[in-house]
Amino acid sequence: MALVIEPFREEHENAVTEFNQRLQAGGAASDLVFFRRATPEWLPPLAGSGLFSEYFVAHSAGVVRGAYALKHQDFHFEDGTVQSVAYYHHPLSEGIINKAYSSLGVMLLRDAMARAPRLYCLGMGGYDRPLPQMLINLGWKHCPVPFYFKIVHAGRFLREMQTLRTSSARRFLMDVAASTGIGWMGLRIHEAMKTRRGSREAVEVHQVEQLSNETDALWQEAKAQYAFIAVRDGNVLQRLYPAECGHLTKLQIRRAGRLIGWAVVGERRKDVKYGNMRVGSVVDCWAVPEGTLAVIRAATDALVSSGMDLIVSNQLHGMWQRAFEGCGYMQGPSNFLFAVNKELSARLQPFEEKKSRIHMTRADGDGLPRNY
Repeated sequence: MALVIEPFREEHENAVTEFNQRLQAGGAASDLVFFRRATPEWLPPLAGSGLFSEYFVAHSAGVVRGAYALKHQDFHFEDGTVQSVAYYHHPLSEGIINKAYSSLGVMLLRDAMARAPRLYCLGMGGYDRPLPQMLINLGWKHCPVPFYFKIVHAGRFLREMQTLRTSSARRFLMDVAASTGIGWMGLRIHEAMKTRRGSREAVEVHQVEQLSNETDALWQEAKAQYAFIAVRDGNVLQRLYPAECGHLTKLQIRRAGRLIGWAVVGERRKDVKYGNMRVGSVVDCWAVPEGTLAVIRAATDALVSSGMDLIVSNQLHGMWQRAFEGCGYMQGPSNFLFAVNKELSARLQPFEEKKSRIHMTRADGDGLPRNY
């Protein structure tokens, strides 16, 4: 019987559980499982809101063989238009463990493009993974989203950063640098050279339960700086970061009483590559152009005060990259990729020139409820 791709409904839930079990039994990575419930826990459809998630399953005779998810959101283009764009994520196929379904990955993607013509992907784990390779073969435009990091406690970083401690010689040298203070000294010298000089401007930083509707005016004031950006007005921010979302910290930054920006920060869940470090992240940010540095300083200070050992962020827009560099962040290799299909890339031409004016962060993916 032919495969049918349709919206994930409650009647498919048991079959999805069995699908996940087959993937795991076949040796798939532990994170390669699909959502167990048909109604999304994060961003369920809401009347009057263009920001929502929906799931789809591919099945034959009641047996689920694949699935994918879409996050729909309004995006602002530099010509002033606003259009709905979908983020394609969690594509899973039984082809991972059974070559009989090797073509299902392409079928899932083509089904998604038929349902949401303007489509992008984000993250994906690096260019060596199957999904970005497939997107490149289909003619999608793509680029890495630069990775920025700031080491707060050099000793803990040197002792715990597992992706660098890959040999006995490296481990020995990193332990020596940690115990002698050489690592700390080198870090301070680097920050002194890279951090933007000048006295800190006087701003007031307020931690809030929910970003206020005052952010509407800030959105209107600054959106023209971007070639492509998800709408970040008050209604969207309150849906993405509701008051009950206590695992993320929301900050509003003011200068002389005027709101100049906001930031959302949080502690990342434990990851073996970071060892026992506490890792914070600047998840999302927004500001008037002259306020970006103050916003990143405020976000960084909040994470340092909460005890983070390392702070990370991914930023595509050049203006935000300069703000992170001005706060002493370093840039490392990025496996966090951004790709757009042909219909969307046609609105972003020339892509190589415009990509530095696209605002894309971790907040534009699916990781808010999963990684913090």
